[in-house]
This record gives sequence, C-alpha cells and structure tokens, in this order.
Amino acid sequence: MKKNVIIIGAAGRDFHNFNTYFRGNKNYNVVAFTAEQIPGIDSRIYPKELAGTDLYPNGIQIYPESKLPELIKKFDVDECVFAYSDKPYNYVMGISSIVNAAGADFTLMGPKYTQVKSTKPVIAVGATRTGCGKSQTSRKIIEYLVGMGLRVVAVRHPMPYDPDLNKQKVQRFAAVEDLKKHNCTIEEMEEYEPHVVTKRNVIYAGVDYEAILREAEKDPDGCDVVLWDGGNNDFPFYAPDLFIGVADPLRPGAEVSYYPGEVVARMADVIVINKIDSASLENINIVRANLAKINPNATIIDAASILTVDKPELMKGKKVLVVEDGPTLTHGEMKIGAGTVAAMKYGAELVDPRPYLAGSLKNTFTTYPNIGTLLPAMGYGEQQMKDLEKTIADTPCDAVVIGTPIDLPRFIKVKQPVVKIGYELQEIGKPTLEDVLTDFVKKFKLQPTKPMK
Repeated sequence: MKKNVIIIGAAGRDFHNFNTYFRGNKNYNVVAFTAEQIPGIDSRIYPKELAGTDLYPNGIQIYPESKLPELIKKFDVDECVFAYSDKPYNYVMGISSIVNAAGADFTLMGPKYTQVKSTKPVIAVGATRTGCGKSQTSRKIIEYLVGMGLRVVAVRHPMPYDPDLNKQKVQRFAAVEDLKKHNCTIEEMEEYEPHVVTKRNVIYAGVDYEAILREAEKDPDGCDVVLWDGGNNDFPFYAPDLFIGVADPLRPGAEVSYYPGEVVARMADVIVINKIDSASLENINIVRANLAKINPNATIIDAASILTVDKPELMKGKKVLVVEDGPTLTHGEMKIGAGTVAAMKYGAELVDPRPYLAGSLKNTFTTYPNIGTLLPAMGYGEQQMKDLEKTIADTPCDAVVIGTPIDLPRFIKVKQPVVKIGYELQEIGKPTLEDVLTDFVKKFKLQPTKPMK
C-alpha cells in the first residue's frame, strides 16, 4: 500500500530529496510540498515535467508550512519529510511535534538515499551556519586548483525562485550575461556572479541535480573536478571525495545546535575555522573544543576573512547605510557582515533604515526583528528589488556601503555614493587549503583533460 507523504522544505533540499528518492517510486505518493523561509515560493506547483507525468500528471502543489496540520488530515498523510536547512534543533523538533500530533511520522533523510555519485572527483564545501564563508572558501579552492592547471566546474546549492521551475531544471552560468538570461534574483547573483566575474569559471545550478551533474561532467570548457558549493548549512547533494566544512566563531556553539550544520561538522574531512581575525579567543576555543569532540579526525585550518574596500574615504566619519547579504542576516541570524566590519573600521556611523522600509521589507523585519540597523539585500523577485531600491533611496545617508558580493548598483538604482566591500579567505599558519588540495590531486592522479586557454 502506498504511503502518502508531505515534503517540508524551502525550494531546495525538498525538491532534491523528491527527485532522488520519491520520483518514480511507486511505494509513495507525495501529496504536497510545504514551503517556508524564502518569500513567495509557496502557492506554486512542482511541475509534472519534473515530478514525472506517470505518477504526477498534475504536478505537486506547494503550500505554506503553516497549513501542515490541516494538510496531514486532508490527505491522510503517513509521513512528513523535513528537508531544509539552518534551523535550531528546537525548531526542527517543534515541527516534529506538529507532525506527530497530527498522526504522521516525522523523517529526516540522510546522504545514503539522496547523494548522487559523480564520474569526476568531487570536492564539497559546506558549513555549520549560513554566512560562515562557504563561497569565499569555494573561490579559494578554485584558485588553487586552476593554479595547478585543472578545470573546475562549480555546482551551487539550489535557489529556484522563478515561478516556472521548468525553466530552471539545469542552468549554466559562464558569463555575466547568463545572469540576465536566467532571470536571476539578487540572492542568486550573490552566489553566481563572483564565479563568472572574479574567478572566471563555470557554475551550474537549478532544480534537477542529477541532470545538472551530468551536464557539468561534460561541460564544453572541460571538467577535471566538480566543486559542490553548498547552501545554508546543508550537507552535499553529491557524494564527496573530499568534504570541506566551514565553521564560524562569531556564532560559537552553532556547530552542535543547528540542523543540519552538525551533520556537516561530523562528516567533514577538513574544517576551516573562519573569521578568527574578528572573533574572540574565547569563542574560537569554544568552536575548537566542539569540533574536537564530535569530529576528532578532521583536519583543522585556521582562516581570516580579509576585506577589501574600494573607497574608504567615503566612510570616514560619515553617516552610512550598510547593505549586507540577505540570507546571512535573516535565517543566518548574523548581527554583522562584511559591510558592517568595514564601516566600523573606518569610523562611520550606521544609519537605521527601519523608518524608511518599503513594501515587503517591512515584512522581512517583522519576521526577523533582530536584524537591527542593517539592511538585508533582499531581492527574491522584481517587486522586492524595487522595495530595496526605494528603501535605499529614502534613507538619508552620506554613502551606501555594499557588503554583498555583487555589483548591486548594476541591478538597482542607488543615488548616493557607493562603497563596495569585497572579502576573500586567507589561511593562517599550517595546514592550508593548498596543502590539502595538493594531496587530493596526487591521490586521484589528476591531469588536465583540456589545455587551459
């Protein structure tokens, strides 16, 4: 007898778990997805073309997570699968209690049935929280591998925010023009743009991650290594040959209190303790002790997140509006980001944007009231980007400090002077990522499959 299933997610891990385990599985009937965390992703349909027309000729409806109890009753649900990331344990178990109280089983799926095996060597990057520095770690890895003459194809954790998910089944980004071609949101551009602009390598993303992997493996520019660039604090969709985790001592204890960040901390072969230049020794030691307890065999690399500032003179003694990476401030719960650190360094005064919030950004601050005097670069859709543009325009300040990794004024109008902040990973002491990668290359006897241009 078929089991009726609801997958509880946020347009990422939920779709992947369905694709790898439930799609085509006649023992299950996925009656619904529920959505949380990302604005505007509910009330859509997971299309029949992706779900499989034989079992799901009408696709699968996506509902708000708040409707979970009534959906369990309506569809006589047997099992609910929790499938999204960066949540404290009390939140996860709170959802479990809702599900159990409604009569269904509560499940967390692991790597065995959800990880896809590649024909190429895979290096995966994950983290214990959103905003630890996964992307800058990924960029550093690419820099080292390219320096060894290898071609790296990056695959990013999903961010399928287009209303038509069929358009995002497999996406390839090799140039800035591809960002517009695929109608990317600000959140997507923050992840893709540094790859194609700064590191000049190809990055894939989308919805169907086995199909994405097969395209990445045969990329027309060549592929020697697949780099999984993880999202939030999720564990990899692909079976890694080398798994590198990133921990953040600015949020000590998160590595043993958030799901699935602790999974990452326990699985990782190498763990980068990032931001030790801005964290206290006490907090660094808390992270070290926790990692030593749960994963004593992991190689530990110390690192700093080094800032670059293009126009520091615009911040010195001035009133500035700091715009930071959206997810890092919202469900990542960070109180500061790269822009804030730079503003403090140069003696700037932060202007509070809250009196000037437009449209959907008011809801963001209601949902995440601890954001404070920073402005998250929320842009999950066209209207939200317009709200961000208006909020910036209406906030009285001498300059706008952009702490996100994209050229924000290229997509929205900013009338005030702009200061752009960059950040790159810098290892401190030994071992380094280069040491680890050199061993990896030797182990797999990697040679370039295609001459570098």
